[in-house]
Amino acid sequence: MLMELLTIGAFAKASRLSPKALRLYDELDLLRPARVDPSSGYRYYAVRQLERARLVAWLRRLGMPLAGIRAVCALDRADAAREVRAYWARVEAETAVRRDLAAFLVDQLTADSRRDHTTMLELRYAARSDRGHVRTANQDTVYAGRRLLAVADGFGTAGAPASSAAVEALKFLDEGEELAAGGVLNVLEDAVRGASEAVLDLAADGEEAGTTLTALLWTGSKLALVHIGDSRVYLLRDGELFRITHDHSVVQSLIDEGRLTPEEAVSHPQRALLLKALGTDTPPVPDLRLHEARAGDRYLLCSDGLSTVVPDVRIRALLAASPAPDTTAHALIEAANAAGGPDNVSCVVADLVEAAA
Repeated sequence: MLMELLTIGAFAKASRLSPKALRLYDELDLLRPARVDPSSGYRYYAVRQLERARLVAWLRRLGMPLAGIRAVCALDRADAAREVRAYWARVEAETAVRRDLAAFLVDQLTADSRRDHTTMLELRYAARSDRGHVRTANQDTVYAGRRLLAVADGFGTAGAPASSAAVEALKFLDEGEELAAGGVLNVLEDAVRGASEAVLDLAADGEEAGTTLTALLWTGSKLALVHIGDSRVYLLRDGELFRITHDHSVVQSLIDEGRLTPEEAVSHPQRALLLKALGTDTPPVPDLRLHEARAGDRYLLCSDGLSTVVPDVRIRALLAASPAPDTTAHALIEAANAAGGPDNVSCVVADLVEAAA
């Protein structure tokens, strides 16, 4: 009995997939044609392939990454249904986080019209760093002062000197008069350029040296952020936790492209690879922006020794549990070590409070 075949055009129309998409799915071994003409290369599909093609089309409309679609198509109907249900639960959870972030951004962008500019704020802070349970040395550097908060996570044979040099290059910002918010980002950018040169000097001596660098600078009215690498800044505001940095890492880029889930990223073999760091021949372009400040805000700057082993929900609970920055910083490091302490772990906890009269 001959198998009924459809041309790629007819099959595309029946499955609601474009010919271009069908060619892509052929290349990815997701939906192979039943026959390819050896002379013309023209693709033909069997009618029985329509069910799989329609499933692929529906899953793409859901926004499922191709790797996830391939996994679903390999399952029986019951297991496939469970996987789709689990995927949609993750989408709803991520959408809720994005909804909260959108609300936070709207609130931040409209804050100037509601803010009492006569209220003077200041930072109360604590910084801690720990070697962890696995590493033989601590290559992190942390700093907390009345204006500057910084975390650097070094790597390579001279990782510790590299992180120290990067933070040292910013310390002058903690001294002298407060900077106007309008020009602070230019000052920060210049300071990071100096930090990059300091780290490159170590590499010029034959050492392998690199580091992340994430810092907040208080202007008296706003916080200026500079960020390179995968150290992070979190904000606890009104009981809600927001991450205000974006990792410059390979796995984060895969997550952004929909090729990897946050859960898969935790165990990905390339999770330590950075797309941006100080110590490269081409100085990286840092993330730079001003952040609206509010009395009662609590900030956490941390190396990935914390964020990779302690879930955000646990971080939020620990930040909310204690009014003292030092106690909170200690509890966060204890949590990382209780989770195995596979890396150096460092954090700065800082509160924005009304200045004493």
